[in-house]
Amino acid sequence: MTKADAADELARLAAEIAGHDRAYHERDAPTVTDAEYDALRRRNAEIEALYPHLVRTDSPSRRVAPAPAPGFAKLRHRVPMLSLDNTFDAADFEEFCQRVRRFLGLKDAVLPLVGEPKIDGLSISLTYEHGRLVHGATRGDGAEGEDVTANLRTTDAVPVKLQGKAPALIEVRGEVFMTKADFLALNAAQEAAGQRLLANPRNAAAGSLRQLDVGVTAGRRLSLFAYAMGDASERVAATHWEYLQQLTAWGFTVNPLSRKLDNAEAAAAFQAEIGAARAALPYDIDGVVYKIDDLDWQRRLGFVGRTPRWATAWKFPAEQATTRLEAIQIQVGRTGALTPVAWLAAVNVGGVLVTRATLHNEDEIARKDVRPGDTVVLQRAGDVIPQIVSVIDADRDDRGEPFVFPDHCPICGSLAMRLAGEVVRRCTGGLTCPAQAEERLIHFVSRLAFDIEGLGERTIREFHAEGLVLGPADIFGLAAHEADIAAREGWGETSARNLMRAIDERRRIGLARFIYSLGIRRIGEANAKLLARHYGTFAAWREQMAAAVVIGSDARSGLGTILRVGPAIAEELADFFMEVRNVAVIDDLAGLLTIEDAESVADAGALAGKIVVFTGSLETMTRQEARSIAEKLGARVADSVSKKTDLVVLGADAGSKAKRAAELGVSTMNEQEWRILIAET
Repeated sequence: MTKADAADELARLAAEIAGHDRAYHERDAPTVTDAEYDALRRRNAEIEALYPHLVRTDSPSRRVAPAPAPGFAKLRHRVPMLSLDNTFDAADFEEFCQRVRRFLGLKDAVLPLVGEPKIDGLSISLTYEHGRLVHGATRGDGAEGEDVTANLRTTDAVPVKLQGKAPALIEVRGEVFMTKADFLALNAAQEAAGQRLLANPRNAAAGSLRQLDVGVTAGRRLSLFAYAMGDASERVAATHWEYLQQLTAWGFTVNPLSRKLDNAEAAAAFQAEIGAARAALPYDIDGVVYKIDDLDWQRRLGFVGRTPRWATAWKFPAEQATTRLEAIQIQVGRTGALTPVAWLAAVNVGGVLVTRATLHNEDEIARKDVRPGDTVVLQRAGDVIPQIVSVIDADRDDRGEPFVFPDHCPICGSLAMRLAGEVVRRCTGGLTCPAQAEERLIHFVSRLAFDIEGLGERTIREFHAEGLVLGPADIFGLAAHEADIAAREGWGETSARNLMRAIDERRRIGLARFIYSLGIRRIGEANAKLLARHYGTFAAWREQMAAAVVIGSDARSGLGTILRVGPAIAEELADFFMEVRNVAVIDDLAGLLTIEDAESVADAGALAGKIVVFTGSLETMTRQEARSIAEKLGARVADSVSKKTDLVVLGADAGSKAKRAAELGVSTMNEQEWRILIAET
């Protein structure tokens, strides 16, 4: 896989996973099975591991879930509720353990762990003040969730008052779920009443809790296992195992199968034990969560992107299914990549009807010799899900002809070229290709970009086809067409007015979101934030990017010093700004919008806004941990020393970077001085 192929695949995965997230979290109606979803995320993680500089700002690895659904008030979590990274076998789990050791500099140390069956339910955060429940919220997007306090008070599963002594404030996290027996009883009642049956216990639990009529929630049996802590006004335990015991003392139910484990070997044995018992359990689980037991280690490890470094979910292996491949269709993405998609005879896999699967590229089709009409095996875990693994009846005499991959764009007819060393064909039509233009506009209004309510994919395609919106700036001129839009079928005056209001509300946008919205290749959410923090203002970013098109310029060199912004990303940015039409789009938008300056992680203290470089071997913490601390304190960590660098931290055996700092007169400090600085900041 080339870098270009990887970038295209990451873009496709980001869009597909985001769609599944919305269906799962906002509508309680998953469109793929858990195994399929996990495999999509695993594929994304594998590509990001190979090409870390291609990590997108809208990467699934950097987001938890879609924003909270409408209908409920919003509650902001005091400590973010993030998702777990997944492992699928003993090798994956050993790598998780090794990452922990590397980060903490523990070498071959034994890692005490706690294993807890992973419940398939709805994550919840419960806030208690002086022992009394004051708020309950769903996870939402990780930063804020839906206020379901009233609903939670109707169920006996959630303690309204904690038993014994409790901190003045504490957030308790857990999983609301429905047992298999309660689910069957609910569906029997639904059927008797002539109402819609629920798909599975997870959907039933989520739907029951997220009822605007709390009376519906009160009439359904819900359960809760508590398992984690958010914010707390005081220390309540030294280890996670001790915390679980404290939860029990306060009156929560903790999964009785949870176990303290001495090492990774014990974890592997526990995984096998729980896997064997899985079918007989009274509730659904899809794996086991393993956490580092030492809470001080957890604090040091912290988080990366959307996941904690100190925990992982070891998922159970998934299934396979067979079905008929009806057709192969070519889709064109916003970068012009032609991606083949297999349309399948609907097959029920784990309670979800699967109707399509990606085929990646023309080489993949040829390698597997996949043809319309074949009976194929779908793999529900592994590379990409759903993924066609093989053809069952490849030897039959009446097979169809091999699929011929097009050499012209199926949308605009332009030549589709495959450059040397790449496996992806790209439409050469550029912005003149309707598919690319539409996809760029869809990206522009997506949730992590302008997030304009009422202007979704279907509406963008409709407005683009009719010439109302041909470029991003046209969106902010739609007010002139409000009457025409109101007269459209399915709209009306209220809907049109609401759309105009939503557009006006997005005339003010943060720099990171603006950069992300432009759809520059390899610039996802994370890289957009890096660029925004580095340049600070739109004017500075616009000026420096225009200057960076010149190879060897100070602006180009400065771009290359930003940590995690490698030469490939620098080249994509330069290429984007070399195209006069792209610059025109940016300038048109700048005249219509207020683009807010970037916010630092920390806006005060000795490191806020500073560019810091680490060199040499640190003895009291790993380089990775030092970088993480610096970024939390508002610093921008760079890989190389330049005249814009503010501070170089010198570890043992500091080499060329220390020499470069001396030549440029950049301030330096040793590790002990660094420890003092971060303690005071």
